[in-house]
Amino acid sequence: MTADRSLIVVEDDSGFARTLKRSFERRGYEVVLAASIEEVRQVLEQRSFGHAVVDLKLGGASGLACVELLHAHDPDMLIVVLTGFASISTAVEAIKLGACHYLAKPSNTDDIEAAFNKAEGNTEVALDARPTSIKTLEWERIHQTLIETDFNISEAARRLGMHRRTLARKLEKRPVK
Repeated sequence: MTADRSLIVVEDDSGFARTLKRSFERRGYEVVLAASIEEVRQVLEQRSFGHAVVDLKLGGASGLACVELLHAHDPDMLIVVLTGFASISTAVEAIKLGACHYLAKPSNTDDIEAAFNKAEGNTEVALDARPTSIKTLEWERIHQTLIETDFNISEAARRLGMHRRTLARKLEKRPVK
């Protein structure tokens, strides 16, 4: 890990951003918050950072553009992408654009700091990871569709090709958080 203990947190959820800031400051980091790529551009005009934590979805914008901007500003910066919408394609793109690690939410400060320390690849990683279950894939698709439809049950059911009551029953079993 770089000796530079400066960190920029790019997160549009102000409560989560403040929590990360306090937690990292307790660990000796100097933390700056930004809620959008425009704010990141303004901050980068003034200074550089050794570390960055970037949310994948920044309001209507993609955090991948922010990763690209941060990496272009300083290729040695350790960038960790956080997301509640993890997918293989976004993970691959984040790494290609300069992130050193990609974490699914919920992740805490320990997870993020460990990711900074694992900036190098590991050829010893186990290849026999448990495949994602059908139920998990179904739930992730339902949740993503609900977000896309602004939590309109009827429209989400139509897009998913199921009856509205079927979707409502599934949501009763596993409520959206």
